[in-house]
Amino acid sequence: MDELKIGYDGKRAVNNNTGLGNYSRLVVDALSALYPGNEYILYAPRISDNPRLTPILGRPNVKLTGPDRPMGRKLSSLWRTAGITGQLQRDGIDIFHGLSNELPLNIASSGIPSVVTIHDIIFRFIPENYKAIDRAIYDFKFRKACDNATRVIAVSERTKADIVDAYGTDPSKIDVIYQGCHPQFAIRQDAATKENVRRKYGLPERYYISVGTVETRKNQLLALKALPAMPSDVKMVIVGRRTRYAAELDRFIASHKLADRVIFLENVPFAELPALYAMSVFATYTSRYEGFGIPIVEALSAGVPVVGCTGSCLEEAGGSGAIYVAPDDTDAMVDAARRLLDDSYLREKMTKAGQRHIKNFTNAEFARQTLATYNKAIVSSILP
Repeated sequence: MDELKIGYDGKRAVNNNTGLGNYSRLVVDALSALYPGNEYILYAPRISDNPRLTPILGRPNVKLTGPDRPMGRKLSSLWRTAGITGQLQRDGIDIFHGLSNELPLNIASSGIPSVVTIHDIIFRFIPENYKAIDRAIYDFKFRKACDNATRVIAVSERTKADIVDAYGTDPSKIDVIYQGCHPQFAIRQDAATKENVRRKYGLPERYYISVGTVETRKNQLLALKALPAMPSDVKMVIVGRRTRYAAELDRFIASHKLADRVIFLENVPFAELPALYAMSVFATYTSRYEGFGIPIVEALSAGVPVVGCTGSCLEEAGGSGAIYVAPDDTDAMVDAARRLLDDSYLREKMTKAGQRHIKNFTNAEFARQTLATYNKAIVSSILP
């Protein structure tokens, strides 16, 4: 197919430094590097500096833009919901990609082929974690996006099945595309880098790590419950923004006298995460429900095995590089943690298995499949 002018919903790429923001930047980063002949335009309601986006914007084929008319600048939410389509038409966009579960409501009538990535519909499975009004808004936006999109990208087979069950979307319209993770996680960390990070955060020689927002769904308490059963020199490092759920962890820490064995880290620079993973004995990702689970891929890329949870898609992310336990099975969590701590042969075996498994998540394959979805969407939009 000829060179394309591709438009993106750039709000998350500009404003978010966690999951949806990382995915948004990864799409544009991978595609613009591997397919430089296309033009990639991020549309954001408000433009601000983001150091993680800046290197991508340095490429000649990538552009960031905001509303091109006064009304769009004044009513940015309305612009993102509907007004943007006129701007896409004026810019001659060949295809538009909604990177974070939603599309302009009038995209189907605009004549512009579209793709939406649906990451998860967790609010349907764990409704108690969301306000009723938020659930209603998400459900409306996600359903409309699946209905209006020319094609849908699901980040896992689990998410695809959830979309089909929830919204009745034709399975043949959905492409499962596993995302890669930032290539920095696959770079082996030298001794000096690791020592600098160790000193900065006061890390012990032996610890296990959990990376992700400290919230109810992420279920870090399960991983924490393994700590009393481990030797006293082993600590747990929890990397992520604290929410009210952190109080549950604090109570467990206090009741088990673990204050000197748990390290909470917030606002860790992205560039330091590979070293934090690499120095750990193993990583945990004990979430109750995920659309994919990129921290598992990050850990495997950094060369450490993982303990994950059953019940969603984490087995897809970790393959045989992880041990899986039920989200409320403390005994199984303790057993998995002790096995990984004590058995160097098991750690090595799982690390090698993880390295094989993450070949499914290369940026090159991610970009190739995403571009293939764009082309399918464009072809289907012009066929009678």
